[in-house]
Amino acid sequence: MSRQRVTLYVVIAVGNLLVRAAAFAASEGNASPDGDGRRRTCLADEPVVVTCVSDPRNQIAYCPALEILPGGRLVGTMLTHDRRKDAVHEWLVSVFTSDDRGRSWRHRKDLAMVDGQPFFAGGAVYVVGGREDLFISRSDDEGTTWSDLVPLETGKKWYSFPGPPIRTGGRIYLEKECRTEPTAHGFPVWILAPVVISARMDADLTRPESWTYSSVLSYRDALARYGTPNLLGVPFHSPRLNRADAAMQQTRCAGWGEGNLVRIHDPDHVWYDKSARTLHIFLRAETGRSGLAAMAKAVEADDGTITVDLERAPSGEPVLFVPLPGGQGAFNILYDQKTRLYWLISSQSADSMRTRESLDPWHYGLPANERSRIALHFSTNCMDWCFAGLIADAAGARRSYFHGSTVIDGDDLLVLMRMADEHAVNKHNSNLITFHRVREFRRLAH
Repeated sequence: MSRQRVTLYVVIAVGNLLVRAAAFAASEGNASPDGDGRRRTCLADEPVVVTCVSDPRNQIAYCPALEILPGGRLVGTMLTHDRRKDAVHEWLVSVFTSDDRGRSWRHRKDLAMVDGQPFFAGGAVYVVGGREDLFISRSDDEGTTWSDLVPLETGKKWYSFPGPPIRTGGRIYLEKECRTEPTAHGFPVWILAPVVISARMDADLTRPESWTYSSVLSYRDALARYGTPNLLGVPFHSPRLNRADAAMQQTRCAGWGEGNLVRIHDPDHVWYDKSARTLHIFLRAETGRSGLAAMAKAVEADDGTITVDLERAPSGEPVLFVPLPGGQGAFNILYDQKTRLYWLISSQSADSMRTRESLDPWHYGLPANERSRIALHFSTNCMDWCFAGLIADAAGARRSYFHGSTVIDGDDLLVLMRMADEHAVNKHNSNLITFHRVREFRRLAH
């Protein structure tokens, strides 16, 4: 071999080593060692802490929700549950804004409500949420100052998870869940009913008469109407209830909630509605299994009334459960018009078949309710999901990431999510809300 050729090979080899070293250095900040000492590179930049509770033994940071305004300002909300005896408010939604693309955040307002959701409509920013009723607050200066809370006088009791809105035809649509029977606060999935609420975007949305509410269909009502699901192993675990009523046991250990509104855009999709009057609701499926979500549909009539029911397969069979990675926990689905893809962030379940007795006490909940990794998937049809990568990874550490809210900022995907560190009581009782940026996320589609 000639001396020149040897020299060329050496130069190439050294160049490859330098490229690999640079790539490793670039990923060092957002890579996590797993239990075997290997490193996994995550998609997002280093997280920014937006808020942290002062007493993680008695306070929990919940329900992050994110909105981006036309001028680029970010508005983020998060809920604090304060169980201290001297707390002024047990539940409080805090509003933050960022004018530097999420690198720093400024606290603007505390609202005495639950599960606040920010959204932009008609030149104003609103936050809506609540449990005993829905309440709303308005800002006319891009989230700097906020009005007093106004009750929407719905006559219902709510579990108002902050899911992403849909805007179409001059109207805005949001999904909330109401409680169809009296019950203590918590997550009563068997009696939660997805409700689509809608209003004209140019209306004053602090006025109760501006809003339209869909019909109500709880998980228990769906089972009564269509029958118990078969051949899915649902519910997967036996209930731990001291009740003799078998039907009550069946429904109380399974259910749905925390929905995401989706519109089907592909004319070749079996559930496409050419009249553009149908929205689909993808909900967390509380079944004890991983990889399943629940689904319903909301159909708007000519007079504006909206009816919620189950979708049907082309065979005519009713559809209650659908495949969805991380459907056992809170997830977020966002449609990107540029790629015509749906982007999903959800908790990745890697070991859902563990026995309950073998779980670490810090785990919290059933084996499928893993909260270590937030994964990003994409889909053309909301049924077939392709893995894009991990946004955040706490596997092997006393930390958790879960339940995120997303918006698109140019070429980047922005995520606001819950985090629990070593100071938290368990993986569920998150004590921080963190902000993450996935740069050039569309390149991940394959």
